Amino acid sequence: MLLRRLLGDELRRQRLRQSRTLREVSADARVSLGYLSEVERGQKEASSELLSSICEALGVNLSAVLREVSDELRGLELAAAGGVTPALVPVPAEAELAHPRAALNGPDAAAA
Repeated sequence: MLLRRLLGDELRRQRLRQSRTLREVSADARVSLGYLSEVERGQKEASSELLSSICEALGVNLSAVLREVSDELRGLELAAAGGVTPALVPVPAEAELAHPRAALNGPDAAAA
């Protein structure tokens, strides 16, 4: 899965949650409607400046968009590695992230 596709999908979700049109967001972000459409469809790789402008126009933090994309990418990677359906892949708690072995071997593995 291409990162630009995941980013575009998340930007589209954010826009649709707000019931906004491409035209509205493109005007607020000062980017052409066609280019924004291509970004949302994963056909164009958006620069960090453009992503920031789009997120500002949507009123969302770029970090939140990137977190959503990162979580989705992680699920896809785990699914590809283990043949698990992405929707069924659990996201570990923050404590498990601090101790990656805990996520694989249970809560006692981190102490080992």
